[in-house]
Formats: sequence, C-alpha cells, structure tokens
Amino acid sequence: MESSAKKETEIVGVIGAGSFGTAISNLIALNTEVLLFTRQPELVEKINNTHQHLGLILSPHIRATNDLKELAETCRLIFPIVPSGSFRDMMKTLAPHLRPYHILIHGTKGLDITGIGEEELDGKSISRKRVHTMSEVIRQESVVVRIGCLSGPNLSAEIMEGQPTATVIGSKFSEVIKKGRRVLDSPQFDVFGTYEILGAELAGALKNSIAIGSGILGGLGLGKNIQAMLITRGLMEMVNLGKAMGASSKAFIGMAGIGDLVATATSTKSRNYTFGTRLAKGESVDDIRATMPELAEGIRTIKIMKHLAKHYKLHVPITEMLYAVVFQGFEVERAIKYLMNYPYDVDVDFL
Repeated sequence: MESSAKKETEIVGVIGAGSFGTAISNLIALNTEVLLFTRQPELVEKINNTHQHLGLILSPHIRATNDLKELAETCRLIFPIVPSGSFRDMMKTLAPHLRPYHILIHGTKGLDITGIGEEELDGKSISRKRVHTMSEVIRQESVVVRIGCLSGPNLSAEIMEGQPTATVIGSKFSEVIKKGRRVLDSPQFDVFGTYEILGAELAGALKNSIAIGSGILGGLGLGKNIQAMLITRGLMEMVNLGKAMGASSKAFIGMAGIGDLVATATSTKSRNYTFGTRLAKGESVDDIRATMPELAEGIRTIKIMKHLAKHYKLHVPITEMLYAVVFQGFEVERAIKYLMNYPYDVDVDFL
C-alpha cells in the first residue's frame, strides 16, 4: 500500500484506532503523514514501535499518540472515527483544542441522542430535536464550521485487504470535499462528493439496522429473493424516515445509500450482518455484544429508528420487526412470517 511520492506535506489527524480508523489511516498515508489518536498508551507504543495493528502492517507514515491536544495543534484536517455512543464525549474533550481553521470529516455511521438514555427509550417517541447526526454534534460542541462526513460502502476488512472500493464525502463546503479527496484518493480508493450531507449521514446510519435484518435472513439459511425484498423495502423505510428528518431522497439513491446498504447488508465482513446472523442462530443479544470485537452500530440505530418513526407516524414494518426481535425477544421465525404477510400495496413511492 506504499506510495513512492506524497501528494501532501501536511499531517492529517485520525481519531480512533478501530478497524475503520486504522484502514482510513493507511489510505491517507499513501498521500501524506498521519497522526493516529488512541486512548490506550500501550497501543500507541505498539503502533510506533512495530507499525502493526489489527493484523495489518501500517505505513511508516503513521505515528500514534494518546494526546488530543497534540493532534489538534499538529493537524488542521482531522478525521474523527469513533462509535456514535461516545462521539459527543470525544468532541467535548477535543473541543477546547479546536479552532475555526480546523476541518473535521467524521467517519461515524450512527446517531446521537440528546438528553435521554437508551434505557429510557422504550415506549417513547423521539422528536427530531433530540436526535443528531455527527456533523450536528461537531457544530454543537466546537467552533468548527467546515465539516464533512465519510459515507458510502466502506467495509473495513476489504479496505485493509487492499481491495478496490469507493467512498462519498458529504459536505456543504466544496473545500472540505476537495481536501478530503486529496488526502484519500488513490488507485484503490475512489472518492466522490455530495453536498447532501444530511442525507449521506442518515443513509450511512440507518442502513446498519437493515443489515442486521439481512443477517438474520442469512443466519436462517433463507435465499436471495427474500433478502432482496428486505433490502428494497428497508431502503424505502430509510428514505421515508430521512425525508421526515429533513433530508432529500437524492443521497439515498447513490453510493451513500444503495451502495452502502447493499455492501453492508450482504457481506459476512459487515459487523451488522454478522450480528444478525448470530442472532438468528440462537445466540443472545448480550452474548453477541460481549464477544464482538467492535460495536454493531445497527443495534442502537434500530431503537432510535423505531421511536423516531413513532414520532413521525410512519409505517416501518421492517424496523418494527427488528425491534421486536432484538429488544423484546420476539421469535425470529414469527417475525419473518409477519414480514412476508405484511400488505405492501405500492412498490416505490418515495421518488
């Protein structure tokens, strides 16, 4: 993965040394120097001494740190890639070191809930003002204005294997898209841009729940016909919820929507698909969560989608089915039967 000549001379920051943060760091290192943040001092030492992490040989152009102040003072362009449940806390810690000249392009595909704990969600609806995308969290917690998101089909395992793929950078600022392209673009990684940042963020978050449903079908040994039905009808629920939250349907039809949904909902390398597969085979939610090396964001998103849909009075049978299976112990086979018998009358109604 090494490049003979660097395109950039600046140092780019990445926050989060999970699989996606590590994969993105190695891609950026093809073009410029990278400062990778992790909270774990022992991991910092390991990366800097061995240039290995998660079974991957890291570029010598990557250096690790556990000091957010150093990262912010060193890097003007920063990629925060941490789980959605801890994103706001990370931003609160980072914010005192940020200035208006910073550019943040996050790679977190999830949603933030304000003022209500996940354990309090059951039985409640949630209004839009309580749910935030990661770009909204960045604006709320810092002085940064130039914000973007990484969306599109980004399976970390395939990126780390060097397989060709693509991503979408969503931002209202052309400068952010251009800057992200310059540091990420390579022969194996095509970078597209969209100004539909809200749609790109919502598509990236909402598709994770549909991927869990697809994994359940895979775990039951069911065929591609019903999987195609679930993905298609799931896309409709994603679009309708996205439109209710203020996004256009445009982003859902491109790489950030259909592209990411197909990749995540059909690959055994997807954490969300794998979670669904294990659930269908009889493992408990708690056991799966305890033994997965990284969080399946779709678990949390199912709960948020369900209660947002209740607030907007949307018909979301797939989301309802997934919520019942994951959080209420509803029998998987009965849920599938319910889905198959649901009276869909219109094929496509969101264009």
